[in-house]
Amino acid sequence: RFCAQPQRASASHAPTSFPRRSGTKAMSAASSLGARAALAGAPRAPGKKGLGSRIHAAAVNRRAGRVGFPSPRASIAEPPGSDAPTGEAGETKRAKVSMVSLGCPKNTVDGEVMLGDLFANGFDVVDDHDDADAVIVNTCGFVEDAKNESVDAILAAAALKADTEASGGKKKIIVTGCLAQRYADELAAEMPEVDVVMGFEEYKNLPGALGSALGVSTEPVDASARRGRVRVGTASPPFRPEQLRKRLTPEHYAYLRVAEGCDHKCTFCAIPGFRGKFRSKPWDSVVEEAKALAQTGARELCLIAEDTNQWGMDLKASDGRGLAELLEALADVDGVEMIRILYAYPSYFSEELIDAIADIPQVAKYIDIPLQHITNLSLLRMNRPPRQHTEDLLYKLRERIPGLALRTTFISGFPGETEAEHEDLMRFAREFKFERLGAFAYSEEDGTPAAEYPDQVEQAVRELRRDQLIAQQQQISEDFAESRVGSEVDVIVDGFNEEFDAWVGRTSLEAPDIDPIVFIAEPKAGSGMAGLEMGQIRKCKIVGTSLFDLEANLIL
Repeated sequence: RFCAQPQRASASHAPTSFPRRSGTKAMSAASSLGARAALAGAPRAPGKKGLGSRIHAAAVNRRAGRVGFPSPRASIAEPPGSDAPTGEAGETKRAKVSMVSLGCPKNTVDGEVMLGDLFANGFDVVDDHDDADAVIVNTCGFVEDAKNESVDAILAAAALKADTEASGGKKKIIVTGCLAQRYADELAAEMPEVDVVMGFEEYKNLPGALGSALGVSTEPVDASARRGRVRVGTASPPFRPEQLRKRLTPEHYAYLRVAEGCDHKCTFCAIPGFRGKFRSKPWDSVVEEAKALAQTGARELCLIAEDTNQWGMDLKASDGRGLAELLEALADVDGVEMIRILYAYPSYFSEELIDAIADIPQVAKYIDIPLQHITNLSLLRMNRPPRQHTEDLLYKLRERIPGLALRTTFISGFPGETEAEHEDLMRFAREFKFERLGAFAYSEEDGTPAAEYPDQVEQAVRELRRDQLIAQQQQISEDFAESRVGSEVDVIVDGFNEEFDAWVGRTSLEAPDIDPIVFIAEPKAGSGMAGLEMGQIRKCKIVGTSLFDLEANLIL
């Protein structure tokens, strides 16, 4: 993997008890720069590859003992209004279900809603897959590495099922998510161990399907529910209520889906084919869901969609309100102290929206806006907005929103990308200095125009260019971190990190899971300060850096 260079000498005067990310511990620079899924895996042969060959390769690795489940999430919060049964004598035993949730936050929300449905219908949700009567693998089908990870997880579940059955037990495997929606028939054919492959439209029927398989009494199954191993319907199902969730994130932050689907026709992207057309979630549904999340402890709401800042544009005729007005309404929800915009598109930034981001205190001065490239020829081949439009927007956002942190991602080695285009992208990133930047090596996606382009770039060149972008960004990100030393900031405490043996958190300029972190020193004995607890928002002073991460002492 492309790893971080050894740590430079720090100008920190922080206590020596702060953990350090040093060169002696391999760490993905891509992850540290906010590209957790930046395709920094081992090189592989270029070219398109069907799901069957992915499954075969993953099975070989599994037999060699190299594949297991991804690490479980840290916490599962109870959905509002759902109290677990007391286990009184004579009560029917509740079946247990576990989930492996992969991919993006949109998939996380799908998983949380599925688990909430199951919990409300007589199932207990557990973290231990060995202890579960059924394992749900909520897959991602976005790019090659994500598909491989999903296949690995399904095979791990299949091996666990085989071990359970060999011991006389029973375990079911349900595959959901984008891989299921996109490759349902192939998954069912290649993986006979999978009991049900379920697409988005059928999620509402998951409790009934699993109840039937495990003998658990649930609400009556919808008469329109599909039967059989493959249960996949439309890619654009109507919104369902998403308030009743079994949260996979810590209680203090949550993802709030404001829209679904995409109408853009980027030549590299298959998402519109399996996530459907763009559709905004109705105003009342979004606000009520925000209230429900706040009532269960969420102080930070991360707004997500395929194109978050497009929210409301399809409702203009009937509603007239856009994301600017929605931000104002969400800021008024009791308990919500931070609102973050993820997955913005480089269009749809009205003057009102820019003003709302700048002026509403609860809205983080942070925008995630994947650009993919900057040269006009690459953008034309990608069917993305042209360079001048993008540059004008970026400079306007920086000018109008004081203290803004911009996060973006670029694709390296897109078909037809020349060395000169790559150097132009490198120069732009070097001069503009994004606060957060991730890079992906281009991955051919089945059914997309770009996969059929004749001028494919060699895999090794794609990965080299990606690594060059990331290496360049390391210094920019370190410089940004050092520029914040001495500042006083609010830090949301994410918890105690066992790996680093330290309390960690984030400022408003870091999104959960994907951006650098803040190491927080515990208050000294006799200081009179309250101890640290997960979910607190504490006033801190930045006193040093560790690569891209910050080190902070408590003020209050």
